[in-house]
Amino acid sequence: MRNVWKKVMATCLTSTTILGMVQLPAEAARKAEAGVSAALSEYLAGEKNANAGVSAVLNECLRSGMRANIAVSDVPVTKVASKPGLVCGYANLGIANVENHLNIREGAGEEFDLAGILQVDAGCEILSQDGEWYQIRSGEVRGFVKGEYLLTGEAAAQRAEEVKLIVATSITQTLNARVEPNTDSTIWTTIAEGEELQVLEDLGAWIKVDVDGDECFVAREFVVLSEQLPKAMTITEVRYGEGVSDVRVDMVQYACQFIGNRYVWGGTSLTDGIDCSGFVMRIYEKYGIYLPHYSGAQAGYGTKIDASEARPGDLFFYGNGSGINHVAMYIGDGQVVHASSERTGIKISNAFYRTPVCVTRLLSD
Repeated sequence: MRNVWKKVMATCLTSTTILGMVQLPAEAARKAEAGVSAALSEYLAGEKNANAGVSAVLNECLRSGMRANIAVSDVPVTKVASKPGLVCGYANLGIANVENHLNIREGAGEEFDLAGILQVDAGCEILSQDGEWYQIRSGEVRGFVKGEYLLTGEAAAQRAEEVKLIVATSITQTLNARVEPNTDSTIWTTIAEGEELQVLEDLGAWIKVDVDGDECFVAREFVVLSEQLPKAMTITEVRYGEGVSDVRVDMVQYACQFIGNRYVWGGTSLTDGIDCSGFVMRIYEKYGIYLPHYSGAQAGYGTKIDASEARPGDLFFYGNGSGINHVAMYIGDGQVVHASSERTGIKISNAFYRTPVCVTRLLSD
């Protein structure tokens, strides 16, 4: 940590000296700014745990050393400057140009297994081309997609400007999301470190964010803001524990085939739009278990168990400070599948991305 501070301070002092003492020509100033931004970004990327502490220093450097070349008033205190030439973090951007989702294959052909999916308007880094197939990387997924379904070049850059979102990433172990923008208000829920939340409004010291379709507030000092496009979703190979029944295996496989489909509040269609409780309701309905279309009521069915005992098919319920307002289905390996929000649709998340209120079991085997 001490070395990180020394490096950051040295870079800040150097940039301030160069830009402050010499009236650089416009082109030279831009090059100097690019070099300093790249250095600062490198230190942040290499010292993830130091982000919270050095963020304020980095932004002070930007304010004092680069005022001639960047409108610092437009950059949030916790937002890290992007590297020059990148569009939403991508050097060679591709955007999924589809109605629903684009399959990512493990190889350049339809015969290869799925590695993941890109939902509509999701971004990816184009790595190479093999005929009609492009090798891409997005989030944790690397694989191949058909080029005809990707926007590239200037078309991708223009689309990114239209659909990009400001995202707040938690940089603290437990981030309190509150019902009002002050520390005296009720904690709505808690967010795990590394989770990304869509920013709805920048209020200065507080950020209004979307959590599974609901609005709440997080303190700016505990998040980093960035411009992002949706990323690929991983098709994980579910790890089943000993004694897991065939019906649980089948239930998880059935639920995961709808990943990437739309979220619609009040919706009940697995293909045309559905909300969190509707998703669970429809999945369980296929297996002869009928639940109400409301997460709070669903929590009253079955047997409550400890989260550490969860098996594929069990339900995780999350609250908003006053009651249960979200439900997801456990799929094994510490993950859940759920209809999250309009931005993400049906997706896989860490089961503890929010602190669960309770976990229930409806299957007897």
